[in-house]
Amino acid sequence: MKYDFVSIMDRVGKDAIAVEGLGNGKAPGAPKEGFDIIPMWVADMNFPTVPTIPEAIIARTQHPAYGYFAPRKEYFDSIIRWQETHNGATGLTADCIGYENGVLGGVVSALNICCSRGDKVLLHSPTYIGFTGSLGNNGYEIVHSPLVKDENGVWRMDYADMEQKLRDEHIHATVFCSPHNPCGRVWERWEIEKAMTLFEKYDVTVISDEIWSDLTLFGNKHVPTQSVSDYARNHTIALYAPSKTFNLAGLVGSYHIIYNPTLRDRVRKESSLSHYNSMNVLSMYALIGAYRKEGEEWLEELREVLGGNVEYACNFIRTHFEGVECFQPEGTYMLFLDCTKWCEAHGKTIDEVEQAAWDVGVAVQDGRMFHGPCHLRMNLALPLSRVQEAMARLEKYVFCK
Repeated sequence: MKYDFVSIMDRVGKDAIAVEGLGNGKAPGAPKEGFDIIPMWVADMNFPTVPTIPEAIIARTQHPAYGYFAPRKEYFDSIIRWQETHNGATGLTADCIGYENGVLGGVVSALNICCSRGDKVLLHSPTYIGFTGSLGNNGYEIVHSPLVKDENGVWRMDYADMEQKLRDEHIHATVFCSPHNPCGRVWERWEIEKAMTLFEKYDVTVISDEIWSDLTLFGNKHVPTQSVSDYARNHTIALYAPSKTFNLAGLVGSYHIIYNPTLRDRVRKESSLSHYNSMNVLSMYALIGAYRKEGEEWLEELREVLGGNVEYACNFIRTHFEGVECFQPEGTYMLFLDCTKWCEAHGKTIDEVEQAAWDVGVAVQDGRMFHGPCHLRMNLALPLSRVQEAMARLEKYVFCK
């Protein structure tokens, strides 16, 4: 491979929550003496990003003035080119693109222009913890429509449940996660079309979090929510970012795509009210550095590495951890493991399982925060040798007979 996805990157002393936040708040506990940390909880990557990103940032910092600025044309051109190339976007112009400090901030701004505080909002469960916190903190009531597994163990939307709740709860907004976090589904076009038919029937505005759209695996293809119908194009506020793809969360910087000019004007006004939703000049250059040809090459290698990690981990879990249910994700780099049957068979609680993993440095995340009652959430975006070591420790110390 051209890029390095093998070296173990030392993040200690580099401000990384994934390794320095252990033992604080809702983070996993620190390991016992003798075990190093394998960070598998925070959804960032333990790989160095594509070199064109630091190159672009360093080149800009060499000019010793960092005052007020406006986004340059290259920023918008980079997004348009990336969306056309990777998502088949047509008719996308700079007018349709707007900066957001983060996807969650964009979600809240979008809800604020199509809802009243206290309104009910439809989300699928399991649910990303960021949605739970940001919607709750801003006065919205989440109504969950549980995803269900089909006969092949694939997570699916329950359209009858969705319609019943949209109708009976008088819901007119939904936050749609595509690809889905934490389940790892890459929705097929027919699935999104069927959901959009319901949203159109009940006059629902769709806020679509597509931050994971670049990280599809095993030939699965992301279908932009806005692409499935005229209603979807004109009633969807889509949110993207290079941060998940290229490990840039610490730089901050997302963007929305809104084709409907009325929605667009209202979201921009709402986002501006705090006087805080302002682009960082270095995050602009990070996006420009990411959305280059080198970034595309790096991403293709990353997908190959992540696919290998996912296959290894899922095969190991199915072979060695009887009773732990593992859906192989079609996108993202997260596993959402159901430990219900294993815990019942061994008389253990999920708290005991988590603590045993944390004690030996396997820093997985509590899945209950994502509405998985006996689940673990596990990040596989790290060198394969670290994934292998984590599985070996889990077999020896956690899921042992």
